[in-house]
Amino acid sequence: MRVNFTVNGRSQEVDDVWEGESLLYVLRERVGLPGSKNACEQGECGSCTVRLDGVPVCACLVAAGQAEGREVVTVEGLAARAGAPEGQLAPVQQAFVDAGAVQCGFCTPGLLVATDELLERNPGPSDADIREALSGNLCRCTGYEKILDAVRLAAARAAEAARS
Repeated sequence: MRVNFTVNGRSQEVDDVWEGESLLYVLRERVGLPGSKNACEQGECGSCTVRLDGVPVCACLVAAGQAEGREVVTVEGLAARAGAPEGQLAPVQQAFVDAGAVQCGFCTPGLLVATDELLERNPGPSDADIREALSGNLCRCTGYEKILDAVRLAAARAAEAARS
């Protein structure tokens, strides 16, 4: 089957997709966007989180054919979506770097995508809101405190930019 969809603002056409092929596989292996990670393949860890029509989903659980005619945003597309100049990080990505929330990096793409959606939906989240929004993402390195710090930092920076 052929799947036509938009990925990070660009039209994509992928041929010879078999009906059981996951969106994660298509993004990584056929479209060449390896940012979303393949970890548990059961939707439990969140490492493969992408936005499908704006909603965070585990790409490992979405059949590629379900993306037909839809819009996908991956971690690679966050900077462009945020309007960052070419070669620069999205504000949420920079906040993760600045807060030291990136260690091995395996969970980071999913956390970034989930954080991006959270801050779009709720620009001033409480700690409970942050924990809820990121509850589907597992990290084995940071103990989560630096991740929470990064989300708080991204929210504070966005609030400051809005006031300017």
